[in-house]
Amino acid sequence: MIKNILITGASKGIGREISLNLARRKNINLILLARNESALNDTLSKVKKFSPNSQKYVCDISNFERTKKIFQKIINRHFVIDVLINNAAIQSPIGPFSSTDFIEWSNNIQVNLLGSAHLIKLVLPGMIKKGKGKIINFSGGGATSPRPNFSAYAVSKTAVVRLTETLSEEFKKENLNIDINAVAPGAINTSMLEEVISAGKKAGNEYMEAVKRAKEGGTDISHILNLIDFLISEESNGISGKLISAPWDKWEDKKFLKELKENSNLATLRRIDNKYFGEL
Repeated sequence: MIKNILITGASKGIGREISLNLARRKNINLILLARNESALNDTLSKVKKFSPNSQKYVCDISNFERTKKIFQKIINRHFVIDVLINNAAIQSPIGPFSSTDFIEWSNNIQVNLLGSAHLIKLVLPGMIKKGKGKIINFSGGGATSPRPNFSAYAVSKTAVVRLTETLSEEFKKENLNIDINAVAPGAINTSMLEEVISAGKKAGNEYMEAVKRAKEGGTDISHILNLIDFLISEESNGISGKLISAPWDKWEDKKFLKELKENSNLATLRRIDNKYFGEL
């Protein structure tokens, strides 16, 4: 059976690599979304060598009306989305919260959180009708600990994780076989690293770390590609509401996967205090 997979932010970076990796799988149609038309065309041309029926749509997911119209075109062609991969995100503004432009700050939330939530809202009716689905959201630096000078990005990515947890609980109560998870890809070298370097002192301590990573290389992209492969497969059925680190979590280990399903606190955002510390 053909599986329709919608990927946002598919024109470059991790989104492009995921698209190229999935295109090589059998019985998959990719629907690629991104703002940069020329870069998106380049991704699609490479994808079509392996997945000739894949399509692209130029779309800024922070523009809800435009996104809704494009999604209707997608549904008219593909009928239902089996997998949503919410990868699109922006990192700016970089710098202390007190000195950042608030319009730019709020735009980050508009793209990273609200844009992702809107896509989930759009794909849900089809998944509910079909009786199953997979949703993968991207977390990022700052979701599990403070990230000074990157407040908008950190706040948006933390909110994405909490949204993931909350919707998972809703789906369970409604007896929906829809798995929704957040993934942390690791420190992969993308254009976001270049933004940090360009920001210089505004990036604080991360500037020197970014310069070092640019020279030495970041996390191997294969970790996130393999995790995505797993999360869209039936092997991951029943794992939902989790934040999974591609490079650090032992998600390929059967014991760990069993814990993910049985331990409601594992791989989630929780306050740790004396009462619960021993349980985590």
